[in-house]
Amino acid sequence: MQLASVPADTFGMVCCSIDPTGPGTTCFNLNMEITGKTNEYLLLETLHADYTGQLESPRSQALSILWPLDDQTILTIDTVRHQPEPHQLLFLTEFHRVKVEQLGQVRLLRFNRAFYCIIDHDTEVGCKGILFFGAEDLPTVRIPEAEQRKFELLWEVFLTEMKSSDHLQVAMLQMLLKRMLILSTRLHKEQHQAEAMGQGQFDVIREFNFLVEKHFRQKHKVADYAAMLYKSPKTLSNYFARYNQETPLHMIQHRILLEAHRLLAHSTLPVNEIADQLGFADVQAFSRFFRRKEGCAPSLYREKTRTAGRNANPAGNTA
Repeated sequence: MQLASVPADTFGMVCCSIDPTGPGTTCFNLNMEITGKTNEYLLLETLHADYTGQLESPRSQALSILWPLDDQTILTIDTVRHQPEPHQLLFLTEFHRVKVEQLGQVRLLRFNRAFYCIIDHDTEVGCKGILFFGAEDLPTVRIPEAEQRKFELLWEVFLTEMKSSDHLQVAMLQMLLKRMLILSTRLHKEQHQAEAMGQGQFDVIREFNFLVEKHFRQKHKVADYAAMLYKSPKTLSNYFARYNQETPLHMIQHRILLEAHRLLAHSTLPVNEIADQLGFADVQAFSRFFRRKEGCAPSLYREKTRTAGRNANPAGNTA
């Protein structure tokens, strides 16, 4: 195997592992990565059982799209086991903790805010609060068979453009990323029966999800978010009933619980400090909330997750 490096005028380097025995420029253990002078970053990888790439390595301010091509992948994401279906896209932020249990063939696309900010460009792609920065713990989108060729062509053009070195490369790659995000957002709306809603109502739900992501540590009441959106709590509840039948309060509490899981499983913070970080008046209030939602005390949950980790890694190795 040889490493082909293609210089780019705007970015520092584009690297791709190439299998010289394959037909033409067939990529094996595909890893194409560009890093710009002002910290722009874009990564495309094709992963498999013998090559996990950067999947388990989060990058600051980066968003990731996972695209499994078969049903052989098993991941633990934030202590929850997932076995995605073929062509089921998974959308991850830097805060998701991913552990590979088994890996089939998976495509990974990762980019950071400096390369393309979905918040600044929300009017263009409309994925804020739905695919990323929403109250849903793991947003997913299934690519229907009728749409798969469209996504395949998009990936092929991505690979071609990553090897380009002219001054239009950045704009072209951003356009391709934008198209993938728009297509994914459309599918998410279709698969969550949001097409029947007015765009204005759907945008309120997106903004609610985004505000929860920003403020869940300090604001635990629906009324807090309703006030920021200039809506009544009842109006918000009606919108959610039309969208996915989960209540706004459920979304807030679910996000708090997800963060509690992460901190208990992946940090050494004492339970009282976790309670403080999550905006509870005292550790007793946090423990009551956690026990009501999880069925056990926070300390017991922490011990269970760590015991499970030790059993999965009996040699005592750490990632």
